Amino acid sequence: MDVLAPLLGFFDSLLMLLSEPETYLYLVASVFLGIVFGALPGLTATLAVTILTGFFGNKVPIEQSLIALLGAYVGAIYGGSFPSILLNIPGTAASAATAMDGHPLTKQGLGGRAIGITTTASFFGTLFGTLCLLSFSGLLLAIAQNIASPEKALLALFGILLSGALMSSDLVIKGWIAGMIGLGMAMVGLDPILSEARFTFDWAYLLSGFQVVPVLMGAFAVPQIIEGLVAGRMIAAAPKIGRITPSAGEVVARSGTVMRSSAIGVGVGALPGVGEDVAGWVSYGVGKSVSKDGARFGKGSLSGLLSAETANNAAIGGAMIPLLVLGIPGSPPAAALLGALKINNIVPGPTIDPSLIHHVVAILVLASAAMLLMGLALARLFIRILTLSPTLFLPVVMALTTIGSFSVGGGVNDLFLMIIVGLVAFVMGKMAYPIAPLVIGVILGGLFDETFRRTLLLSDGELSVFFSRPGALLLLVLNVGLVFSQIGPVKNSLKRLT
Repeated sequence: MDVLAPLLGFFDSLLMLLSEPETYLYLVASVFLGIVFGALPGLTATLAVTILTGFFGNKVPIEQSLIALLGAYVGAIYGGSFPSILLNIPGTAASAATAMDGHPLTKQGLGGRAIGITTTASFFGTLFGTLCLLSFSGLLLAIAQNIASPEKALLALFGILLSGALMSSDLVIKGWIAGMIGLGMAMVGLDPILSEARFTFDWAYLLSGFQVVPVLMGAFAVPQIIEGLVAGRMIAAAPKIGRITPSAGEVVARSGTVMRSSAIGVGVGALPGVGEDVAGWVSYGVGKSVSKDGARFGKGSLSGLLSAETANNAAIGGAMIPLLVLGIPGSPPAAALLGALKINNIVPGPTIDPSLIHHVVAILVLASAAMLLMGLALARLFIRILTLSPTLFLPVVMALTTIGSFSVGGGVNDLFLMIIVGLVAFVMGKMAYPIAPLVIGVILGGLFDETFRRTLLLSDGELSVFFSRPGALLLLVLNVGLVFSQIGPVKNSLKRLT
């Protein structure tokens, strides 16, 4: 009965969603919005989820707001494939690998075929990742319930360090610095244990710490808006694409590639703070190495296209696993989603209500179906949207961002916070500092601060508690190993071994 419980819970949530008329409105609108955000270069899945977090937040029941947030998440990851395939301009970072074979197919007159295959692959990838979330969440929750404060502190620290290491395009230390800045920001406000004010400078606004939504808006939205307006890219005309709907034989013939890429996407997506873009590149690299069609990768290979696009969509379900089971986001959009959960006083982790996980799974299944239908039926409309100039839609996005940040409840101070964080993030981005670790540091910093200090209080300051517990010792070794693996001589030795 326990084995069937998640499946029964999923069907109960699915039937409940299908019986509520507002489900269809939220689902269609959010998936459409997500595809548009993904299709327009300069906008991202993270930005879509962040803006909707500001609008929905705690203003509607979390069961309904999750439809909008997850629908936009799924739609945006898929939508980035349109400009990647047709224009060789990745709509989102997650679709960068898609451009490698997608655009050569367009130049061969097969753009419509590439979009059709991509849409189908995105559907199967999202569905596979969702089923993995449903299958593994119960087991992982049972394991996570034995995690105490020492393990939680080290797990939060590992999430920050890992995201910093994997999201850095330059020096790894820059990612760690960004994560530590976020960790420091999380310690502003009332002490969670003693309720004493810290780093507030006698400003009442800071007693509650830095609000999550303005930080998300500033870190993810403002830099992208500035860069988009500066670039001012405009496409004169949409390219011709031909037939879009794929044949069943094309997908079935490459089912092995779809399954392999889906598994890679889930595995990479489950790593804290990594995200769909890394999943796409890893799957693309593996596919090029093992595929019989590997020599054609980068020249218009459908297998290469499937490898990238299936994995980045499967990573959505993977990113939900650490988010819901451990309270650690598996990707930047998942970090924005965690902010929405916290606004609604829902604490993901071992104590989460399993019915919420079943609800998330049901929404992802419906969102993937909506993405498939809308992607095939409205592909030509989304292609027309590519002709819009950023100078037309980015000011609208800025207005929505401002309204969403202001509506959280902090008033004009939230706007100041959003602008300051946004400018800092923009400067950091120009200096090749990744922004995602900073946001993850803000979100996980509170967990690290509280659990680390509680551990020391209960152990009378003895650090041995981090060695005496097997789980804590394992996580400590992972943290130390991660840091040492990035030291020059050690890193070079590991490269020679591999």
